[in-house]
Amino acid sequence: MTLRDPVLQPVRIAELRPTQMTVGFREVAEKRRDWRERKGDEAQDFLGRHMIPVIKGPKDRLYIIDHHHLVRALHDEGEDKVLVNVIADISLLTQASFWTVCEHRNWVHPYDDKGRRCPPDKIPKRIGDLADDPYRSLAGELRRCGGFAKDTTPYSEFLWADFLRQRLPRQRVDSDFEKALKKALKLSHSHDADYLPGWCGPVEA
Repeated sequence: MTLRDPVLQPVRIAELRPTQMTVGFREVAEKRRDWRERKGDEAQDFLGRHMIPVIKGPKDRLYIIDHHHLVRALHDEGEDKVLVNVIADISLLTQASFWTVCEHRNWVHPYDDKGRRCPPDKIPKRIGDLADDPYRSLAGELRRCGGFAKDTTPYSEFLWADFLRQRLPRQRVDSDFEKALKKALKLSHSHDADYLPGWCGPVEA
């Protein structure tokens, strides 16, 4: 079932399907700024080193299972194609069985911008239709400033986003992101967060 053979021909971003419902738009904006600084060969080299992992599903559709923020940033910057790496071909499954396998393999995150679980058919069919979850942006920035360590747990930033969602009003995050980040940093080092991946709380003597 596992292929891990890169598709050398670029694939149109419009043909790629997400496996999550949201991204953090602040994260996307940062990646867009980074992309604009890359020119010519440097840009092409960057794309060659950042192939997008996908799985082949029913009707041979390609589903992104990582780097949604990068692909959305490239899409918003007007880029048409990316290189992909097909890590599994489960195209013979029915749509229902496909989503079941995706869930058990941690290949799908069907939660909306309020942290509510939704049926898979509510997942956008295009990368450009992903919604903004400001708590995902907050979690990403929290990790960068040392609130927690990078971790291999699938969707670890979304776990942190939900932790913050329960403790910080969205109005505060939307109106004063820097102030919300300071509060998030304090929360991240509390024992309330010690169950989360990458927790870097105080060590008691």
